[in-house]
Amino acid sequence: MATIDNSFDAGLHTEQLGGRTQEIFFSAEEEENFVYPYNAFEVDSSKKTEFDAQNLESSDINLKIRELMKEGFGHIVVKNPSAKHSIAVGILNRLQLDFDGSLGYFGCGLVDGPNIKISGRVGWSFAENMMAGTIIVEKNAGSTFGAAIRGGDLVCKGDVGSRTGIDMKGGTIIVGGRTGTLSGFMMQRGRMIVLGDAGSNLGDSMYDGTIYVGGKIASLGVDAVAGEMTDLEAEWIERKLALYGMKAPNGAENLQKIVAGKQLWNYDNLEPTEKKIVL
Repeated sequence: MATIDNSFDAGLHTEQLGGRTQEIFFSAEEEENFVYPYNAFEVDSSKKTEFDAQNLESSDINLKIRELMKEGFGHIVVKNPSAKHSIAVGILNRLQLDFDGSLGYFGCGLVDGPNIKISGRVGWSFAENMMAGTIIVEKNAGSTFGAAIRGGDLVCKGDVGSRTGIDMKGGTIIVGGRTGTLSGFMMQRGRMIVLGDAGSNLGDSMYDGTIYVGGKIASLGVDAVAGEMTDLEAEWIERKLALYGMKAPNGAENLQKIVAGKQLWNYDNLEPTEKKIVL
């Protein structure tokens, strides 16, 4: 069983916040932290239904999903989503949601709790501000995949575009193929695992968090530096990838680890000449 000491050894809880701490996220006495929002629906995971979205507008699809949750369905299959935009946004509920097809821009943003599978591709800004749950994309994804996510597992088994995980604040992003330029830009927390190649300026201006890459890295961004892989991290990566039927190309222990150099942490206090050196 993992311990608090092990989590520190794996690189967690390392940032200095000027006297503040993020180690305690909730109190056991705060009952509201253990329940979903008051307006979440009581659903039964064994109760399954499906509907065809071919002739429905995006707003109608979202309303249909909400209506079915209200009826207690815990497993919903959406046929023919036809790459429509802004689908399944703002679901604050435990739910198994399957899309038989592709989604367009801004899909599955602001979700907290559902387990979602997409059999096709997804467009720009997919799963933006994801809070919790799991999302699996079987094919490719557009740019800004997982922008500003805060928790959960976000998986794309194919390639993704540029700016993957921009402003990432927590959770895990897994890319089975390649990722584009400026991935991990201004990353603050969390972990990103890229099994293929990474584009230029990887981890540019990252504050904290960790990026692992199995292929070639075109270039590192400002204040992104190589880190040393630990056995504990390699074991964690192998277990995490196995959950989604994935493996590191040459073993998790041989992934390249990228972390923040932390030269930008006190950037405003640097002298002009020092700022030029950092940048």
